[in-house]
Amino acid sequence: MKVLITGAAGFIGSHLCDRFLKEGFYVIGLDNFLTGSPDNIAHLFGEENFKFIKYDVTNYIYVPDDIDLVLHFACPASPVDYLQHPIHTMKVDSLGTLHTLGLAKAKKARYIFASTSEIYGDPQVHPQPETYWGNVNPIGPRSVYDEAKRFSEAMTMAYHREHHIDVRIVRIFNTYGPRMRLNDGRVVPNFISQALRGEDLTVYGDGSQTRSFCYIDDLVEGIFRVSVKEGIEGEVFNLGNPDEYRIIDFAKIIIEKTGSRSGIVFRPLPEDDPRQRCPDITKAKEVLGWEPKVSLDEGLENTIQYFKNKLKVL
Repeated sequence: MKVLITGAAGFIGSHLCDRFLKEGFYVIGLDNFLTGSPDNIAHLFGEENFKFIKYDVTNYIYVPDDIDLVLHFACPASPVDYLQHPIHTMKVDSLGTLHTLGLAKAKKARYIFASTSEIYGDPQVHPQPETYWGNVNPIGPRSVYDEAKRFSEAMTMAYHREHHIDVRIVRIFNTYGPRMRLNDGRVVPNFISQALRGEDLTVYGDGSQTRSFCYIDDLVEGIFRVSVKEGIEGEVFNLGNPDEYRIIDFAKIIIEKTGSRSGIVFRPLPEDDPRQRCPDITKAKEVLGWEPKVSLDEGLENTIQYFKNKLKVL
């Protein structure tokens, strides 16, 4: 079985490469290193069942190999990245989605699209089930990511309905773990890197907004199950950890776990920042038999150690 993974050098994509190789797949990875890093897949170079192609998926994709499975995971995913690269972000999840769907059609391959909890916007339903349509500002600064993902979902389902492609959509909630970038801009790397450097942790707003945090190993398990399970064509799954934390409380957890003397400073809440974000994973439990297993304590221990090692190198 051959799988093609776009965004293969990214945080999630690189872990997916590891998992599919472990399961005996031949893995073809694509990435242009806009936000991914060669370091994330350096251990795979030389593996006989791994092939890497440096490529921008906004261009037409030609791969001579037979392909059984396509996972489209290329896209700047943190606010820092997609606000810095707004047009490219929209191209990756429009042209890139079109090209990867076209590849799946040509190869008669199953297709997995990496969507996001951001398609729910600032939700008015809590927790968010897959049936919720969302509350998104279509012209706000975050729309370059939110609306691109919503468009990609629509495109994915159009290919399913018109061309009968076997597609599945995963809506990924906040995920953390090793291989995140120090300057990623999301809350876990922000807080950990600030704490390890002895800097005050930056909390936006009053910190009462909530987030849930899923460890990367749990997420990858969920994505793998979505990828290999039969009989779920055209289905959408929330993948995330339903344990919810206020950001102010999470900051205190990070300070305690790092043993830092950092304080907390408050900054204005960014425009359209969601007040609540928590997945309803009932469907994933019932259909996939999946739910997160890694505790926040264990996941943070692993992640903090990873960042400590990265800071030593720097």
